[in-house]
Amino acid sequence: MLTSLSLIFLVGLGMAAICQKIKLPRIIGMLVTGVVLGPFVLDFFDPSILGISADLRQMALIIILIKAGLSLDVGDLKKVGRPAILMSFLPAVFEILSFVLFAPKLLGVTLIEAAIMGAVLGAVSPAVVVPKMVNLMETHYGTDKSIPQLILAAASLDDVFVIVLFSTFVGMAQGGSVSPMDFVNIPISIVLGIALGAVLGWLLAAFFETSYAHKHLIRNSTKVIIVLGLSFLLMAIETWLEGIVSVSGLLAVMSMACVLQMKSTDFVSKRLSEKFGKLWIAAEVILFVLVGAAVDIRYTLEAGLLAIGLIFIALVFRSAGVLLCLIGTPLNFKERLFCVIAYLPKATVQAAIGSVPLSLGLPCGNIILSVAVLSIIITAPLGAFGMDITYKRLLNKE
Repeated sequence: MLTSLSLIFLVGLGMAAICQKIKLPRIIGMLVTGVVLGPFVLDFFDPSILGISADLRQMALIIILIKAGLSLDVGDLKKVGRPAILMSFLPAVFEILSFVLFAPKLLGVTLIEAAIMGAVLGAVSPAVVVPKMVNLMETHYGTDKSIPQLILAAASLDDVFVIVLFSTFVGMAQGGSVSPMDFVNIPISIVLGIALGAVLGWLLAAFFETSYAHKHLIRNSTKVIIVLGLSFLLMAIETWLEGIVSVSGLLAVMSMACVLQMKSTDFVSKRLSEKFGKLWIAAEVILFVLVGAAVDIRYTLEAGLLAIGLIFIALVFRSAGVLLCLIGTPLNFKERLFCVIAYLPKATVQAAIGSVPLSLGLPCGNIILSVAVLSIIITAPLGAFGMDITYKRLLNKE
């Protein structure tokens, strides 16, 4: 495992630096590292680290969501309420609709299989989008109209909606019945996740401030460990309550960090944000290299040109959904175009659930995995590169 970790860090960082040097996003170098060194090409990674790959990716995602929550301003979130809610589900609905309309004709799948494929591909990747939005908030690009906050909030909610739909469609494909509660669980998961995180964030802020007032100083490094431990607990609570009540652990984590930032002194929240920013340097490499390692490049050969065409058709539908969400907002054409670009990348969710239909023995498993892999290879670099080269031209610096 130690050899694998050394390869992840050294080769991943080296490839990221090379990409940065030739004006490409760092994420591309990390993804390529994972694909090439992973089990489907050179197979240099130890099976033990691949066995905990999903957990490591989730830990890295938690770190950047905490960083995002500590950088969010609740006042800014209030400004983007309506479009953020719309963007949390409407672009995904448009994309799923495109698969239902075109996948049966182009790939020969049934309607329910097309719906599963759309649900797999319908989620925007928080792993790609969230770090970009945090960087924009720190450099004050687009913050005059709260654009990074809008995309950050919407992308976090989007995953909850899509994963619930995916579970529902898979149940239908397996012959199970679908109850109205399957869809009621979507808002329940969001509301309970935000509420649980907010309560824990408030208690955490009170604990830190009380300790400071009574001269029981807690080192910032210790605070980071406490926040991380509680974040892992929130993710565990989501698993414990599965089948009883739906709770979004990722939203709870971001909500906790957001309330902690709001209720703490500026000094505490800024120091915590800096600490998690440093942690993200290592977590980013682990996340994207392991996402790349989960990509079976062989399945892209099975997908073919029709699958590539279908992915681009779906992106057009998705873009139309984003533009529809932004009607009535003060954003100009350039800013709306940036929102469309920011909503293109797919990686984390597709790597996590793309192989589920195949593992369940569904006839469509192979083709869904092929299209999911292809979507990561096409859209993750496209979205990351698009955001990197356009944000200075399309967004105002506050």
